Amino acid sequence: MPAVTLYHNPRCSKSRATLELLQENGVEPSVRRYLDEPLSDAEIRTLLKKLNVSPIEMMRTKETEFKELGLSKESDDETLIAAMVSTPKLIERPIAEIETAAAIGRPPENVLELLA
Repeated sequence: MPAVTLYHNPRCSKSRATLELLQENGVEPSVRRYLDEPLSDAEIRTLLKKLNVSPIEMMRTKETEFKELGLSKESDDETLIAAMVSTPKLIERPIAEIETAAAIGRPPENVLELLA
């Protein structure tokens, strides 16, 4: 079974459900509370590649900070990545990552693809 890292916010019900689902499937992931230990620019770029999504698809666009920072769905990728580095709350959660891939746990069952 691959080693799994879960980018986790314990205050988020989807994040808690994803952690529980992984544990129910015999996986004890390495948990990274990304709000307490923000991701670097390089880490975000790696996750984007593993997720195979654009920066906007990895963001919580309904967060107040998204609008406060003057961001929009038309913002360029570099601006969006910089915003996720400076304001980790904007990163979609949870994200499960293995060496070769990643999945956003919305719904939580999405992360099970990584275990196959």
